[in-house]
Amino acid sequence: MLTIVYPILHTSKYKISILQVFESTKMSHITALPSFGIVCSAHKVGRKGKKTAPKNKTSKDTMGFSSGRKEIWRCVENCGACCKLAKGPAFPTPEEIFSDPSDIELYRSLIGPDGWCIHYEKNTRTCSIYPDRPYFCRVEADIFKKLYGIENRKFNKEACSCCRDTIKVIYGPNSKELNNFNISIKDSSSALSTGV
Repeated sequence: MLTIVYPILHTSKYKISILQVFESTKMSHITALPSFGIVCSAHKVGRKGKKTAPKNKTSKDTMGFSSGRKEIWRCVENCGACCKLAKGPAFPTPEEIFSDPSDIELYRSLIGPDGWCIHYEKNTRTCSIYPDRPYFCRVEADIFKKLYGIENRKFNKEACSCCRDTIKVIYGPNSKELNNFNISIKDSSSALSTGV
């Protein structure tokens, strides 16, 4: 099975643009997973135009996806992937995210010449204004509802997915940052399920 990852903010209007990309490439089957990053799978077409079924392969490696347990989002130290504000064309622009022009202006004013937030301290991987950072820099359920229309009950799942997709784009799918995030989320889920 061919897997193509398009890291893009998940809302219905962005899914449409991704589907248009696939239609233009004549892919035979598309599956979009609900997340801030769209992961699409296309079955290869076998001989005589028949679809070949994907091979079922069990693996302990979840390739950055959850193992089915309810995840609780939390920020991971020494990451900062979300502080890369100019992520490229695969991500929505501030105009696509915000309806308030002052939010667009503030967001754009935070982008440094290298695309990173001007308040991101690269040597320590921390935010120099963390307690006073803008509301849109906060990963909280009510903000996800306001900006992306994500219901509170889906917040943890979507926040975890968003972080994974952003980390993959900024640091790579096999990065220590992604591994640290997955371990942190696994640990927070385990602690919740055991009552610790």
